[in-house]
Amino acid sequence: MMELHRLEPAKGAVKKPKRLGRGEASGKGGTSTKGTKGQQARTGYKSKVGHEGGQMPIQRRLPKRGFKNNNRVNFQVLNIGKLDELISKYKLEEVTLENLYINGLVSRTDQVKILGNGEIKSKINFKVNAVSEKARKAIEAAGGTIELL
Repeated sequence: MMELHRLEPAKGAVKKPKRLGRGEASGKGGTSTKGTKGQQARTGYKSKVGHEGGQMPIQRRLPKRGFKNNNRVNFQVLNIGKLDELISKYKLEEVTLENLYINGLVSRTDQVKILGNGEIKSKINFKVNAVSEKARKAIEAAGGTIELL
């Protein structure tokens, strides 16, 4: 019969922590595995992120390279070939940011650009942020219209 006051962990499941700094008999001696003297042997020691003990840190050894354009506009790109499949799959009357978001193809804040890879057969209206020249020609050839937001 199981009794609550007799419950205990499985044998070998719980290990006792290493007891440091408990005198010579502990086998770790007076320095408690911290070596001798110096800042790191003292209590309250913290090293700074990236500090390499006086060696030139890696972020200073490596050269600076490139730059980040803060004004870059990241578009979610969709090719007209892929869009043609999506139009038939989701039965879209027109391609708008709202329709694409509702069907889980883009996120709420994405800016959408249509690119011209593939073929479009359906006559459909587009309301997107940007269109490439090749895509514009293909859409207009199929009888669709484009409105830029």
